[in-house]
Formats: sequence, C-alpha cells, structure tokens
Amino acid sequence: MAKKRMGMARGVTAAIILMVVGQQAVAADLAHPTCVPQAGATVTEAPSPWQIRLRALGVVTEDSGYVHAVPGSGLSYSNTVTPELDISYFFTDNIAAELILGTTYANIEGQGTIGGLGNIGRVWLLPPTLTLQYHSTDFGAFKPYVGAGVNYTIFYNQDVGTADALHVKNTFGTALQVGFDYMVDQHWGVNFDVKKVFLKPDFDVTVDGAKLTGKADLDPWLIAAGVTYRF
Repeated sequence: MAKKRMGMARGVTAAIILMVVGQQAVAADLAHPTCVPQAGATVTEAPSPWQIRLRALGVVTEDSGYVHAVPGSGLSYSNTVTPELDISYFFTDNIAAELILGTTYANIEGQGTIGGLGNIGRVWLLPPTLTLQYHSTDFGAFKPYVGAGVNYTIFYNQDVGTADALHVKNTFGTALQVGFDYMVDQHWGVNFDVKKVFLKPDFDVTVDGAKLTGKADLDPWLIAAGVTYRF
C-alpha cells in the first residue's frame, strides 16, 4: 500500500513539474516573439487615397458653330495652353474620382457668311470637370486608366470685338478620358492625359444693333502632361 501511495506521489510531482515548465516556456514565447522581421526588411505603408497632379493643358477646340437666322454662318475659336490642377480620391486601388480645375480663354472669330466680322469677342471659361475612373494595377509602375464624367463650364470676363454685346451662357457637358501615370516611387510619378469634352453653349450676340442668338460647338480636346504626387 505504501509503495502504491509513493508511486502516486511521484506521478503527481512529475505532472506539476511539467505544468510549471510549460507555463514558463509560454511566458518566454510571449516576451520574445519568434516572428521577428529579418534584418534589412522594410514595412510598406498603405498609400493615401489622395492624389494631386499639376499639368500643362492644351485646349484644342472644334471650329464649329453658327448664328441662328444667318444661313452659312460659322464660328472658330483660338486654341490655348494653360496650367491645370487636379485632385483625385481613390475609393479602392482601382476606382477613383478626379476633379479637374483650370481656366483659359477663347477668341471667337466669324466664319462663312459672317467672316467679315473677324474677331467677335473673347471669353474666359472655367470648366471644372468631375470624372469617375478605373485604374489598372496589372503593369507595375505603369498605371493606365479610363474615365467618364460631367463638366460644368462657367463663362466670365466676356469682352466684345466687332460685336456690340456678347453673352455666352454657362452650360453642362460630358467628358471621356484616357491616360496613364508612370510612378517613379511610392509618391512621385509622371502623367499623360487626354479628355474629350462635349460642350455646346448657347450665346446671345448683338451686331449693328441686331440681337441674334447662336450655338458654339466647342467640343474641345484637353491634352495634358505633368507630374503626379500620391500622399
């Protein structure tokens, strides 16, 4: 009987020793985790959803339009280059919204049967454009995208030339877009972008006391190149 009790005591003692040793090992693992980054390894932060671009923007208009009630009338407009800022927000790695901000001017020239008027006037325009884009992430540093959106163009500082009065009316338009970023590093890149804006504002004009109306078919191509910064 004594031998049996002695065996049970030894078994209990061994179990207690194993439990203590196991607890010490777990505590040591928690104090000194084994999943330690290797020397020289870097931790990559998730990119910010905000991005800006500063670009030089060429505005190439369609030379089309007319004055109502004047058969054979036509219009043409000057092309310009202007600085442009855009702000993008990435909802996901692939989907982003972009707001394009810039301002420029256009000289309006008479064509066809009203060609003798020459320079009818000059207007400045502010055409903020909002597009929704799809960005491809399958090509490494080369990141092409396509987009579509809406435009609202504000015409201001409207000066007359040969016309007595000129008023081009603010209007909505639509836009299609294609472009790419080439990222040099996590933050900086270069950008090339082309948009087609469908823009046909109405206007009122007074020439030699006659009040007339018409439509300016601007439909410009917006061709831009510049730098990208991702926060």
